[in-house]
Amino acid sequence: MGRFHTFAAHLVVVGLSLSAAAGGQTRPKFPPDETLNVPSLTLTDEQFLRGDTANGVAVTLTGVLRFPGWNEHLPAVILLHGSGEATSVTSSRWSALLNGMGIATFRLDSFGGRGIEEVETDQSRLSFLAQFYDTYRAVDVLAGHPRIDPSRIAVMGFSRGASAALYTSMRRFQTLYGSTKAPIAAHVSFYPACNIQFIGELDVADAPIREFHGAADDTTLATTCRDYIARLAATGKDAVMTEYPGAHHGFDNRDARPGLVENAQTSRNCQRREEDGKILNVETGKPFSYDDACVALGSTVGYDKVAAEAAQAAVKRFLAEVFHLN
Repeated sequence: MGRFHTFAAHLVVVGLSLSAAAGGQTRPKFPPDETLNVPSLTLTDEQFLRGDTANGVAVTLTGVLRFPGWNEHLPAVILLHGSGEATSVTSSRWSALLNGMGIATFRLDSFGGRGIEEVETDQSRLSFLAQFYDTYRAVDVLAGHPRIDPSRIAVMGFSRGASAALYTSMRRFQTLYGSTKAPIAAHVSFYPACNIQFIGELDVADAPIREFHGAADDTTLATTCRDYIARLAATGKDAVMTEYPGAHHGFDNRDARPGLVENAQTSRNCQRREEDGKILNVETGKPFSYDDACVALGSTVGYDKVAAEAAQAAVKRFLAEVFHLN
């Protein structure tokens, strides 16, 4: 069992708030964005799996909290970015859509505080499991915010961030690292990598899981996620996967022009499993590395209007139910 570290969250307000009572000025329609500090740890795969936080490297991450209005006790969604730039337009557009529903959004940056620009071309720059830990710490910070309802915090991720959104549902990881301030109300995952078998992966919390995937995705294959979600559902868990025929990786990104990103690194051909605190390559039986022969280059991306709009509608219906919105 890893030692749980409690950190103090620090707050930086972006912009100036106008007081309705000051000098006759009217209050703006929306509160200013807030940049919140998220104290976290940089962990290796083995450190995370073994609960070894004592040897993690302390790091301060940031995230932008955007409000849909001046209401109190707001529901919130933590948006988790993928392997490219942390300030992705995908997260920005989802933030706008969710704000329109009356949901606050927190766009967590797992790269900037670590001096990383991207890991798309080299996934070994940061363990993807470190972003699981980041997610739990972001829940801590949001749960302590005076305008956020700690009982209504969900996580939503894309690609690499989608894996964090999906697997932070595991009770084992929640026991090791989960927030003691608030439970995660829902897990929304867009095209994660599911080609890894964790110990205890079917023992997930009761929060609902929704996974969205393009059937033609050649970066993170839909078939492995289909198998995992089906096994979760077979145990009685509220887990549902939706596939969109012909849709590729990043199908919800309106700026993603159809084509091949040649230098994008992908483990799509690999099968991995956790064993004795390590992630093994099933084929070789040795610790997995991004130098393994199964790792490939090349990711087909592209916006799919039909799939994107269908997924947006599905997410809106789902979160309206989870958060009890009118």
